[in-house]
Amino acid sequence: MWCLDLLLPLLLIINDASCQWNVWVPRDISAMTNSCVVIPCTFMYPSGIRPYRGTHGIWYFGQPYPQLFPPVVFKSRTDVVHESYKGRTKMLGDLHQRNCTLLINNIGTEHSGKYYFRADLGGANMYTFPDFSELKVLDQPNIDVPEEIISDESLELTCYAPDNCPDLTPEIQWMYTDYLPDPEFSSDYLEESNTAVLSSTLTFTPRPMHNGQLLGCRVFYPNTTLVYERLISLDIKYAPRSVWVNVSSEVMEGSSVMLHCEVDSNPPSRISWMFGDEELLWDTASNISLSLDDLTPAQEGIYTCVGDNGYGIMNTSLYLAVKYPPREPLVNDSMTVLEGSSLALHCSTQGSPAPTLTWLKDGELVGTITADELSVLEILEITPQGDGQYRCLAENEHGRASSSFNITVEYAPVLLEESKCTVVREGVQCVCIATGNPEPTIEFYLPDVNITINESDGRYNFYTHTDGHTSTGMIKLREKGERVDNGGPAVNVHCSFYNTYGRESVHLELQQEKKYMMAVIVGTIGGVAVIAFIIAAVRYVGHNNKKENGNPRQDVVLENPALYYSAVKKDKQNLRKKVGEDGDYQPVGSMAGLEKQELNYAALEFIGARSREGASGRGDDDSNYTEIKAK
Repeated sequence: MWCLDLLLPLLLIINDASCQWNVWVPRDISAMTNSCVVIPCTFMYPSGIRPYRGTHGIWYFGQPYPQLFPPVVFKSRTDVVHESYKGRTKMLGDLHQRNCTLLINNIGTEHSGKYYFRADLGGANMYTFPDFSELKVLDQPNIDVPEEIISDESLELTCYAPDNCPDLTPEIQWMYTDYLPDPEFSSDYLEESNTAVLSSTLTFTPRPMHNGQLLGCRVFYPNTTLVYERLISLDIKYAPRSVWVNVSSEVMEGSSVMLHCEVDSNPPSRISWMFGDEELLWDTASNISLSLDDLTPAQEGIYTCVGDNGYGIMNTSLYLAVKYPPREPLVNDSMTVLEGSSLALHCSTQGSPAPTLTWLKDGELVGTITADELSVLEILEITPQGDGQYRCLAENEHGRASSSFNITVEYAPVLLEESKCTVVREGVQCVCIATGNPEPTIEFYLPDVNITINESDGRYNFYTHTDGHTSTGMIKLREKGERVDNGGPAVNVHCSFYNTYGRESVHLELQQEKKYMMAVIVGTIGGVAVIAFIIAAVRYVGHNNKKENGNPRQDVVLENPALYYSAVKKDKQNLRKKVGEDGDYQPVGSMAGLEKQELNYAALEFIGARSREGASGRGDDDSNYTEIKAK
């Protein structure tokens, strides 16, 4: 209406240039509910037509063809209109001036649609223009929101309110802007195609924290109750700003674990669980969980959760430790080495936590205890005592395991101290004991007769025995040999022992057996004690006989001397049994000649009552005497 003064001259010029039916209306126009709207309209008709009974017009809704009976919005000839438009419409333009501007009051959303104008010049000069104006009735203001709002980039939001009602002027306010960082506001008024729009622009820089926040635009008409509001939720796109995962953890071998990952991003990220370069699981979501069952030590390591949503990428890692008892240690193979060799014994295992490694030899601790998965035991110049079983024991808080191997030390034979010759009843017994690996072979050599004894011989009773790495050889010489200054026999025996690594020959010394010497001493003392007891008994008997005969000076002859002889003889035989029952021991040292000085018998003769020839002795009147003769 306010533009008609400008449009009419233009239309007249167009009319003169072209005598055709034509109309001009805004293609789109908007209004708020319960307000009003003015649809600007001008039309033209051919110059050769003269209006008959005036110029009239009709506004239709939805259809331009009368035969389809569209709803009549306004009709200048009558007041007959569609019931939804009764009392609502008014022609603001002068049809005689070819102005068909229409006013619609108190509009509702049901009035939204296409509006067509029909010119009625009388008679057959009626024409419905195909051009239309589409009305949009809004119950809330429009907010122009960009298709994509990106975090940390400046954002402009514009709220629009139509200003196409002459009696009402709108105003715009933004709501819920208190939490925005440094918001800025600006207003503008736009006129296009005879329609007007009031706009208000809000400018700020959004952050990820603003995602999902509400913003509102309020349109109101002063001095009325008409208020319109629209709320929007900010959809702010931002790269992943946090990736949350489980804390690093320790689990036992064979157990199960669930790894959770949550990514804060918009839009939701493509989340993937990575183990090294291997992608285990992925999904486009805000969170994802990875289930690991029946864990093995091979699954220990760094697990990384990666979030990528096209605006950025972020990841967080955790360490999963799989605990398990030590595995069976790997050790050297059993070996055979030469005495004096140097060795490096290796023991390696795996376990979590790292096990302690202990070296044991034949059950005894050797070396040091190492808290590592590798232990090396160095043996410098190994000796025969290093021969045995070596065991590596691995332990941690979850269990233990061990492995063992044997080291065999080979060495040249060595003579043991127990090697010697001793005197026995049958002669001389020589024993030669040597140790070595391989076990040594033992031979005896008699240089006096140039004989080597290495097998059973009836004369020498050759005997050998092997126990482990120790060999024992023994011979018995039936000839006792010549006497030497101390009364013992002369022995000249050599022991020869050898194996792969050496040979040695030694002269065996003759040694007297202490056990036999003690037996001789004890036996001698015992024999003297028995003889002394017999003498005391004889004297006691003689003294009693003297009293009974009443003649103290009379010599008494023992009637049964054989009784005492047999007693002494029996004691001598007992002594012989004690000293050498099996004939293996002989007297040594100063008593070595005792064998020649055997006691054959002892005779006791009492001289007193009568004298005997060959008897010698003396005594007084009050005592008897006894003579002991050795024969």
